[in-house]
Amino acid sequence: MRVILLGPPGCGKGTQGNRIEQSYGFPRISTGDLLRAEVAAETLLGLKARTVMESGELVSDAIVVEMIRKRIFSPDCRKGYILDGFPRTIAQAESLAYMDGSRLEAAIDIRVDNDVLIKRLSARWVCSCGAVYNLKVKPPAEEGKCDVCGGSLLQRKDDDSGVIRGRLRVYRKQTEPLIVFYKKKGNYFFVDGEQGIESVFSSINYILKRLLQETGELRE
Repeated sequence: MRVILLGPPGCGKGTQGNRIEQSYGFPRISTGDLLRAEVAAETLLGLKARTVMESGELVSDAIVVEMIRKRIFSPDCRKGYILDGFPRTIAQAESLAYMDGSRLEAAIDIRVDNDVLIKRLSARWVCSCGAVYNLKVKPPAEEGKCDVCGGSLLQRKDDDSGVIRGRLRVYRKQTEPLIVFYKKKGNYFFVDGEQGIESVFSSINYILKRLLQETGELRE
């Protein structure tokens, strides 16, 4: 099975992707995490992507598709995987279908109002170890320090309020057409992302279990 998580920055794709991974055993593949790893390692791909990412624009389809292609054919993805941040354009969605088109697929759109997203992202701080905090709903035990490793917390450049608005404009323009794409395929679903984390996961879990039961992939 392939689970595609749609939704703008800050809607909770990462949190929900981790919950699905824990419950179903499908690895969560985050385009953002993969790209940031490349940037940190200062690879050729990372150097190309850094300027684009920090401005809030989207990295080219060619770079992202090649990176995803390598990941989804890894051994741990044979039974299924979760895509967080990919596809973001119709061209990427078509490339995905061409690469690995035989899987049961669910495109789940996590909907959140723009004002809520800006408040969420402006309060987000991260650690180099990968831990993520929200100063309003999930603050660290000690201000400015990571609970996991004790490292210093930083706000990503793409979480600046001005950049956030730009990221949302990019999303609405380039990514929302995917809703029409997946509706035509008959595998589009949406959930209210302004609910609590557990309620959002409950909605997603219901969708996935129903699909797996209908196809005979899940048996009680």
